[in-house]
Amino acid sequence: VQLQASGGGLVQPGGSLRLSCAVSGTIGSRLSMRWYRQGPGKQRELVASITFGGSTNYADSVEGRFTVSRDNTKKTMYLQMDSLKPEDTARYYCNYYVHWGQGTQVTVSS
Repeated sequence: VQLQASGGGLVQPGGSLRLSCAVSGTIGSRLSMRWYRQGPGKQRELVASITFGGSTNYADSVEGRFTVSRDNTKKTMYLQMDSLKPEDTARYYCNYYVHWGQGTQVTVSS
């Protein structure tokens, strides 16, 4: 299984970005997919998770601003990020079981 994250970039505060995580290989239906992030000088933290059936959970810091979704037929997970803040600046990683993508950088700055 390989995960490929994309969609990061530089955005102004209050802006939006949509991250994608494309999965190659076979994934099961019992495990959730997750988005993590690691900001400068910080530990990696869980941002959002989604089950195969679409149930979601979010970190308090992004609740109401971020939306995680997945398209099982395309084997792709998404993270819609709205109302971005400078503190959202981080490298964002997608995760499935023990598999990690390479990450995509999100920078929120004016």
